[in-house]
Amino acid sequence: MSTLVDAATWFVLGYFVLLNAGYFALNWLAIASLYRNNQERLLEELPQAYSGLEPSISVLMPAFNEQATIVASVRSMLQLTYADFEVIVINDGSRDATLRVLREAFALAPFPESHAGRLPTQPVHAVYRSTVHPNLRVIDKENGGKADSLNAGINVARHPLFCGVDADSILARDSLQRVVKPFLRDPDMVASGGTVRVANGCVVRDGHLLSVGLPKNGWALFQVVEYLRAFLFGRLGWSRLNALLVISGAFGLFRTETVVDVGGYRTRSIGEDMELVVRMHHHLRMQGVPYRMEFVPEPVCWTEVPEDYASLRNQRVRWQRGLGESLAAHWGLMFNRDGGPPGWLAFPFMVMFEWLGPLIEVGGYLFMVLAFAYGLISWAAFFALLLAAIGLGILFSVSSLLLEEMSFHLYPKYRQLAVLALVAVVENFGYRQLNSLWRLKGLWLWASGRQSQWGAMKRRGSWQGP
Repeated sequence: MSTLVDAATWFVLGYFVLLNAGYFALNWLAIASLYRNNQERLLEELPQAYSGLEPSISVLMPAFNEQATIVASVRSMLQLTYADFEVIVINDGSRDATLRVLREAFALAPFPESHAGRLPTQPVHAVYRSTVHPNLRVIDKENGGKADSLNAGINVARHPLFCGVDADSILARDSLQRVVKPFLRDPDMVASGGTVRVANGCVVRDGHLLSVGLPKNGWALFQVVEYLRAFLFGRLGWSRLNALLVISGAFGLFRTETVVDVGGYRTRSIGEDMELVVRMHHHLRMQGVPYRMEFVPEPVCWTEVPEDYASLRNQRVRWQRGLGESLAAHWGLMFNRDGGPPGWLAFPFMVMFEWLGPLIEVGGYLFMVLAFAYGLISWAAFFALLLAAIGLGILFSVSSLLLEEMSFHLYPKYRQLAVLALVAVVENFGYRQLNSLWRLKGLWLWASGRQSQWGAMKRRGSWQGP
């Protein structure tokens, strides 16, 4: 028995050492990237030679039952400072008044047009065009899910790049100018993703972000720190290696022809955004085509996050199931001789620490508790491992907050920083463990082949004014 306990203890210890070593490496890569990014930002005040010559972009916004936020979100898109872009809203068979409020707010009129159906989608009932905004069109189609809606938008899109955004999102006015920069620097760029921040607690009027604030809801407050950690050193670190496996569906820019060549979004996938990015890596690596995918660290997209337990739980279960589907569909990329950093670094890391992570983490906690309860390990060893796991979690959360303050300073009030610092500590005592349980459920649903229900997220829209 003691041999088994020793082996399990060393396994848990080794897992946490490797996990946190990986996080430390990503953190250092993120710091290096932010340093370079800050140097480039010093030149932004100078005249830009490419201003007005950027490639045109189609902004695709799927919407399902989004009547509370859709008008403000569309107005946010229309006020973007970009030379040439169009906004395409895809009403995915909404059962509420989404289409009606769009028609009233933007004076929509039926606009018969033909387009090449390069990607199969659910039937399209009508296409509308705004009589006051020539660059705004609305597609009304049967319900088919977000991936199907994006494919319908790609079929109608007229421009070489498309940007997928969520219907509950608000973009900063210079968002497209920032997220397109990787395409201007590198002709091999096929995708770029921007930072997503929590809009709950902010003040938005008529689609414009007026002030940045913190949510009063506890669930949303935890997610502010969570988003900082995920974007600022997670994705930024992988981007440095050209091994970015996730570009958020809330704000990502893609080369249209590349996405069409790989088959568009997969409608049967729950995590359609990650699955597309992994498939692009897999396809382009196997074809030997030079390419790059990059993450843009500037805060460019603000989105509403769940404020109730059920919606947040369902979201995390769905994300974990989508992660499993995305990785399982592309096992051939891992350790492939042509896999490069995505196949040899990012994919194994995702499998071990993100996909199987909930099973090992929850199992590790249970093992330590039971072993301590039955006297198989000493209290000193038990508390040392527990404090190490929690302490490192606090360290990475606080370091993400420090990177945010040093680079962007979005939360200017000392009280806001104090609250976030407190949350960065408190989230490690219950919230992160609860997240592991939700993710474990998502892993079990994937493994058992059972369907998980997304459920309707309760949109409050309290951060939006008229």
